[in-house]
Amino acid sequence: MHIADREKCNWLRDKIETPTPMQYNRQRREVILDRLIWSTQFENFLATKWTTAKRFGLEGAETLIPGMKEMFDRSADLGVESIVIGMPHRGRLNVLGNVVRKPLRQIFSEFSGGTKPVDEVGLYTGTGDVKYHLGTSYDRPTRGGKRIHLSLVANPSHLEAVDPVVIGKTRAVDTVVLGKTRAKQYYFKDCDRTKNMGVLIHGDGSFAGQGVVYETLHLSALPKYCTGGTIHVVVNNQVAFTTDPRSGRSSQYCTDVAKAFNVPIFHVNGDDVEAVARVCELAAEWRQMFHADVVVDIICYRRFGHNEVDEPLFTQPKMYKVIEKHPSSLEIYQKKLLESGEVTQEEIDRIHNKVESILNEEYANSKDYVLKRTDWLSSHWAGFKSPQQLSRIRNTGVNPEVLMNVGRAITTIPDDMKAHKQVKRIYEERARMIESGEGIDWALGEALAFGTLLVEGNHVRLSGQDVERGTFSHRHAVLHDQENWKEYCPLDHVIPDQDKEMFTVSNSSLSEFGVLGFEMGYSMENPNSLVMWEAQFGDFSNGAQVMFDQFLSAGESKWLRQTGLVVLLPHGYDGQGPEHSSARLERFLMQIQECNWQVVNATTPANYFHLLRRQIHREFRKPLIVMSPKNLLRHKLCKSHLSEFDDVQGHTGFDKQGTRFKRLIKDQTGHSDVEESIRRLILCSGKVSFSSILFFFHSCLLVWNSLHKRVDAGVLRA
Repeated sequence: MHIADREKCNWLRDKIETPTPMQYNRQRREVILDRLIWSTQFENFLATKWTTAKRFGLEGAETLIPGMKEMFDRSADLGVESIVIGMPHRGRLNVLGNVVRKPLRQIFSEFSGGTKPVDEVGLYTGTGDVKYHLGTSYDRPTRGGKRIHLSLVANPSHLEAVDPVVIGKTRAVDTVVLGKTRAKQYYFKDCDRTKNMGVLIHGDGSFAGQGVVYETLHLSALPKYCTGGTIHVVVNNQVAFTTDPRSGRSSQYCTDVAKAFNVPIFHVNGDDVEAVARVCELAAEWRQMFHADVVVDIICYRRFGHNEVDEPLFTQPKMYKVIEKHPSSLEIYQKKLLESGEVTQEEIDRIHNKVESILNEEYANSKDYVLKRTDWLSSHWAGFKSPQQLSRIRNTGVNPEVLMNVGRAITTIPDDMKAHKQVKRIYEERARMIESGEGIDWALGEALAFGTLLVEGNHVRLSGQDVERGTFSHRHAVLHDQENWKEYCPLDHVIPDQDKEMFTVSNSSLSEFGVLGFEMGYSMENPNSLVMWEAQFGDFSNGAQVMFDQFLSAGESKWLRQTGLVVLLPHGYDGQGPEHSSARLERFLMQIQECNWQVVNATTPANYFHLLRRQIHREFRKPLIVMSPKNLLRHKLCKSHLSEFDDVQGHTGFDKQGTRFKRLIKDQTGHSDVEESIRRLILCSGKVSFSSILFFFHSCLLVWNSLHKRVDAGVLRA
């Protein structure tokens, strides 16, 4: 066995190597039969009503449905209260209808083309998506008399891309504590992570072939990314579209990638529904016992082609000649129960008739079904404005006293902390900036934004490669004692008795796709969290291109899902070669459509401060892509005055910066008639604003204005 832990091995041995095989009683077998009939009849019904529609059915793997239901029932018995699910297209409609209980009439309505959505004032309806990409949520009653919240996350066709999103969302499942919406695994004291669980359904080809699977598994034991274990279920139909396993992987099993993480892997016969149910229960028990990942590999088949109109005999003729003659798992199980005398044919027929009657009734009602686009929006997102609604601009300045208190807290190092002398000098300089109010740099402006949001009760999370120190050694959010292993994070001590997880800064694994996906899922769960991902260099962000293209830029349009995720991409030609120079600003600008996200190249620390705070204070949520600076982090002219951060109107700071983010910062010439008389204008942003070339042009403008005795030229910064 690949698991090196003796306790875990003994636990598995005690559970599996028993004198007599585990047997279900008659009552449990009737429940399993009922669930298997529902799974099978659902697919048959869709095939009968919509013979040429693509539905990516579960035929050949129908035992997945009773297996998932047994898993969820057992999980609830063991204390799980919420489950976040991610899965591909195969069998998704069956899971939506039979497990997560999306109304059957709604599913049938989507097959028929549906009706026009009800007129909900100001509601953004987006472009929509195909029915086997959509998600839903439901509070499901369990066998033990409890209720468990299920949430199936919407996802694109990019296989396994949803995996890290599910894990991030699981980490941030919400509850209401002290009047604020906060992440349950942080703020509900779910320290052992037993109440919220992630479940991922995979295909055999994608589990072996997609690198994001490894990236997601790699997060499972990292302190600030772990969720207490994820249950992975592989629907192993032994073919990936038209590709045989011998061409699709180098390992013996498609699940061998999980061996690298000492994850137990249960291989089970997909035709044996009781074995599938038992293994799914066992997976839930493992997860709750060891708070670690587990894999269930259901060896099954795909009765038809990749979709229902595809011809599998083109590429797998022998395999599909065998499948054509093979009885379904329902036929096998019914025969077993009839031979044992545990059920009669009349009882089986009664269940079939009941299911058929309900399906027909739901089909009849689907013709008049009126879709409400907000059906699956959770309550704490319901009040946010859609792209079709007007939203007022809010001030983001902070009371001067609060600014000073936060500034002092984030620049104070404990006396017993032996920080590196250079880091100590940086903090001493920051303290002088706060006391004098002058020369506030980029890193301090960012820290002030974080600290003031914390004072207001918001959760702040920043992750990415080397973010604790910062790629360019500018942030130093975590101090390391030079004589022992002690660490100190000043932003953990902004308010009295601050929860240590209220502010989270974490160096991530060396991953873009997986970690950005995790933060994407995290941000989707809680609108009152400032969630940020920083690339080591902006050039490397294209390692997560799927997340940008399919989730961040298009998620709201396809699935009505808002997110306020902030992406920081260090950008600029600073002599480090072609791989460390460009975040590809043009790519992000080209993807702007229908107010889907914001792309910003901030110029001053104060404007950056307001930009971050605006993410939380707005009446809606949009992804924010920031072309963050490199040489401006220490540029002597890239400074702001503390008055540019406060909410006091009428002083010089208000004239320059105001109490909110400025899309345009006009040139401070001291003339009151600049805007009226201007005829020549240089528009610039970011590092260009401080370049020697710009200063040359600016000097020329001053000379021009002086010679012509008028002010008709100026500089405008964005």
